[in-house]
Amino acid sequence: MSAQLPLGSEKPNKPFNARILGIETSCDETAASVVENGRHVLSSIVASQAEMHAKFGGVFPEVASRQHIRTIHPVIDQALVQAHLGISDIDAIAVTRGPGLAGSLVVGVNTAKGMALGTNLPLMGVNHLEGHIYSAWAIPESSQDPPQPPNFPLMALLVSGGHTELNLMTDHLTYKRLGGTTDDAAGEAFDKVARLLSLPYPGGPSIQKVSVIGDPKAFTFPRARLEGSWDFSFSGIKTAVLRVVRKLEEDNQPLPIEDLAASFQAAVVDILFTKTMDAARKYQVKEIVVAGGVSANKVLREAFLGQTEFKVHIPPLSLCTDNAVMIATAGYYHFLRGDRSPLDFDVLPNWPLS
Repeated sequence: MSAQLPLGSEKPNKPFNARILGIETSCDETAASVVENGRHVLSSIVASQAEMHAKFGGVFPEVASRQHIRTIHPVIDQALVQAHLGISDIDAIAVTRGPGLAGSLVVGVNTAKGMALGTNLPLMGVNHLEGHIYSAWAIPESSQDPPQPPNFPLMALLVSGGHTELNLMTDHLTYKRLGGTTDDAAGEAFDKVARLLSLPYPGGPSIQKVSVIGDPKAFTFPRARLEGSWDFSFSGIKTAVLRVVRKLEEDNQPLPIEDLAASFQAAVVDILFTKTMDAARKYQVKEIVVAGGVSANKVLREAFLGQTEFKVHIPPLSLCTDNAVMIATAGYYHFLRGDRSPLDFDVLPNWPLS
């Protein structure tokens, strides 16, 4: 085990040698990872339940929590083996405390508590949304040319199945929420439109796949600009797709699924990109971070990476969806700050980031 950090003795931006074991069970992925020094990924294991929940058209909470119980210990063991480390080589444990499904969160938190109690390792409950943002700091083992870490101040677009929000960060672990979704999150809208088009769950990858041969200009779906705020709204786009689908069905016309999907995707990406860029200019940030499950979308990535006004950090595809690398990475900066969670802390299913 490397040297322990005295409580409160370091600032978050000062390097310190530490290996953090991350545990993530907020939804339907059971994940564990070891990250060194807040950037270097030594291992990452994810046991996905996607196929199990596909028949429900979404995550079935009771099924998810039971599956977490079955897989959590083997996943943690594999993460340590992959990192070529034992638990005695770990300096702290970070676990997702929320937000997420209560039953799923409890499995990860209680497992982490048991390990912390048995090993006397520091324990930190981490916000799942914070983890997504910090995935931009992680460097996978396979990386041949490691990028520089994000620089502050930065604008963080968090876009996932359950959350869409803009946060201004002026330093590590500091978040000023500028705006969020007033209705559906972007990922949720993708899932709902996919169901309208009879595409499989999860909706994001399905819509992207069929959109490749679709015309993004075939339909002009509304963009809710919500002038005067940094909030998002995607229910109008979803409803517009529904109306088109119903009209075509009433007229006994075949659904141009590829064109509908491509046009819907273009509308969502347009709003996400435009609002983020406007906010970045307004607050005069240096860089932009785009994170969360929807950041895996190819069209969204191309929009941000294709502009030259700001340097943009988007995690590799393997770190866009739920994983434990992001929890261990965020946990590292909490560790540096001296944050510790007591063994009696509870899960927070609706825990906001800021």
